[in-house]
Amino acid sequence: MGGSPPVSREGRVPVRLVVALVVAALAVLAAGAWLWSGREAPRPATLRAQPTSALYALVDSREADPRPLTVAEVFTDATRTLGELRREAVEEFADCADALWGVEAGGCTQALRATYVGEGAAGQFVILNLPDGRAADAMVAALGSEGFVRQAVAFDPARSRAEARALGHYVTVSWAGVSPSAAAADLVRPLIDLEGLSAVVQSRVLDAT
Repeated sequence: MGGSPPVSREGRVPVRLVVALVVAALAVLAAGAWLWSGREAPRPATLRAQPTSALYALVDSREADPRPLTVAEVFTDATRTLGELRREAVEEFADCADALWGVEAGGCTQALRATYVGEGAAGQFVILNLPDGRAADAMVAALGSEGFVRQAVAFDPARSRAEARALGHYVTVSWAGVSPSAAAADLVRPLIDLEGLSAVVQSRVLDAT
């Protein structure tokens, strides 16, 4: 009834058990390192930034699109799972600074965030409500050079990729990374799935036509 690992007849711990214990210990250390970092200032290894375009002219300002976003509108029941990712938490911030670090959030009235987890990857989606397209473009530029969104779910930032887009007066940030316990993961599909949540802005455009 002890806590010591089993040994072979020669008195040595089996190699397979040693390997399993090392892998488990590394996973715990990786998760602990993420928590220790405080989730304050990680950045993605790869970021694609995109300014707004004429496609979003009808929602280029909050004056033209004054209705606030809602959690139910952005994160519907149909998006509880995105491919192999499952939704873990949803949050809404009246103070956009709570969802950002190193970036000024002047004129931002709300930020909504959802986190998703899967077997080998995890990710998050954030949407911010800004005054107009110019402010949204400035936010995207700042995300590319000054700061970023706060990380709210455990994954390795050094093995992550993100996309920040200005869509009219909104900014969306999709960010996917390899889970701390995983050796590797294909992040293309999770990132595409997370980016699909930005369809809420296309719905606003259709409502404005």
